[in-house]
Amino acid sequence: MAYLVLVRHGITDWNKAGRWHGLTDIPLNEEGRKEAQKTGLALQDIIFEVCFTSKLKRAKQTLDEIKKVLNIPDLPTYEETALNERDYGQFTGKNKWEVQKQVGEEEFQKIRRSWNYQPAGGESLKQVYERVVPYFKNAILPHLIKGENVLITASGNSLRALVKYLENLTEDKVSKLEFGIAEAYVYGTDQYGKVISKQIRARNLQRGKI
Repeated sequence: MAYLVLVRHGITDWNKAGRWHGLTDIPLNEEGRKEAQKTGLALQDIIFEVCFTSKLKRAKQTLDEIKKVLNIPDLPTYEETALNERDYGQFTGKNKWEVQKQVGEEEFQKIRRSWNYQPAGGESLKQVYERVVPYFKNAILPHLIKGENVLITASGNSLRALVKYLENLTEDKVSKLEFGIAEAYVYGTDQYGKVISKQIRARNLQRGKI
């Protein structure tokens, strides 16, 4: 059995302020670095062979902190734009809770969580899925099939898209999925890379609020 571990990046100042990051390259704050370190401690029983991360600082810094804790600084690591966060277009940088007040709960949930909603100049979750999943199949899955343990650090929406594929979630279920800050989804996979078990480690009590 090989492990596939998905980790959402630690907290940033924009997370704290309730602002949509999108592709804006905001780094972790000090709390975020400490969260990533705690996540690393929760993964000490797994020996990783390879890592993947998005091109965004917050994901790369999260991986750096985990690698320090696990003492694996030289582990092969691949950075990929396909794993980047969803592009929120016109909503990038805006305070999500202010937008919620302006547009109402139904429209807000459509903007934030629906499968097909595409903001002006941005992406829908479906479009994120269409870039994440092919990359997973082509670049990451072969490592799992070889029996290698894989660590991925990325953002909430790119990971939600991948979880939809891995767990065969419906559009409705993925719209309700909350992947908490600095949480780790630990999947056990079979010889074909199919999921056979799941744990959530470093569970974040603020999941859904940021």
